[in-house]
Amino acid sequence: MTGEIVQFGTSRFLQAHADLMLSQARDAGQSVGPITVVETTGSPASRARVAAFAQAKSFPVHIRGLHNGQMRDERHEVSGIAGGLSARENAEALRDAVIKARYVLSNTGDSGYAVPERPMPTLDDWTGFPELLTALLRERFEATGAALTLLPCELISRNGDTLRAIVIELAREGQGSEAFVRWIEERCIFVNALVDRIVSEPLDPIGAVAEPYALWALEAQPGFEPPCTHEQMVVVPDLGPVERKKLFILNLSHTLLAQHWLDNGAPDGLTVREAMADQETRTWLDTIVTADILPTFPSGDDAPGYWAQCRDRFDNPFLNHRLADIASNHGAKIERRAKGFLDWVGVSNGRASCPHLRAAFGSAINAGME
Repeated sequence: MTGEIVQFGTSRFLQAHADLMLSQARDAGQSVGPITVVETTGSPASRARVAAFAQAKSFPVHIRGLHNGQMRDERHEVSGIAGGLSARENAEALRDAVIKARYVLSNTGDSGYAVPERPMPTLDDWTGFPELLTALLRERFEATGAALTLLPCELISRNGDTLRAIVIELAREGQGSEAFVRWIEERCIFVNALVDRIVSEPLDPIGAVAEPYALWALEAQPGFEPPCTHEQMVVVPDLGPVERKKLFILNLSHTLLAQHWLDNGAPDGLTVREAMADQETRTWLDTIVTADILPTFPSGDDAPGYWAQCRDRFDNPFLNHRLADIASNHGAKIERRAKGFLDWVGVSNGRASCPHLRAAFGSAINAGME
């Protein structure tokens, strides 16, 4: 497990998640390659961070919160950053870095996979990450044709498959040769991944504060070797069970708390931690989860253990996660999380099962399920 890594994205999430895990593996004696951090947006904040990456030998990450019921408050120095590049200002250096890399890591935000109406996948004319990536892959194909592993961390379901399909389409539309398209299909491994860690605040100029819990789940496929081994990194044959636990236990619990907040006229600034400190609210949520949600998961998924981790995360004294923020796009979240859960467990009648869950959402969950 060696080879250089090119990271698209300067976010505090990547700093406290992938960068920290890779640094810890390197400190433990694993052969983990250096990371070149790349900014693609041109925003002042991104440019300032990438300039700091270009100069710093390490940066701090503070881990603060509860783990197995015990308080953790630790500082880690994250090392292994080889430099920082601007995709537009340092195009030649970026080209060279991608040609030499073994892994490409990305977290380009919610709209990171957007493609314009008339895409231009060249190093001079790109407007978004997929176009830039396609252009860089063409440079690698023409220079060496060496295999490459891509590790997208965007919060998009089956992000590897999604990015791969976009890049292949751009390669074809950009008048790429069939040999180039075949190389992407056969020699580039796009890994589906799920990432999870709450990174509560940035440090200046780089660094972050994050909770103890973290998960980097990677879906296995032929030829894939992860960049390191780490206790919070798992390689699984199917990402589906991991995604369902996060969506139907963690995310659905957040939406339940938001619904409770909306129904009871609680203070605008109420946080998850403050809501869970109220024993009545805590018992109400725990009853719904333990009676209606956890029993639907196979025993091998260890849903009760995951729920225990979620409660630790909800109780984090260093995290101010406002229910007003969670309640944004509430209707869409009910559709995906609550109704999605009922679809998954095979419940067709809105009043037939999961009575506590249905009572919590009332008409919002039963609408359209007759």
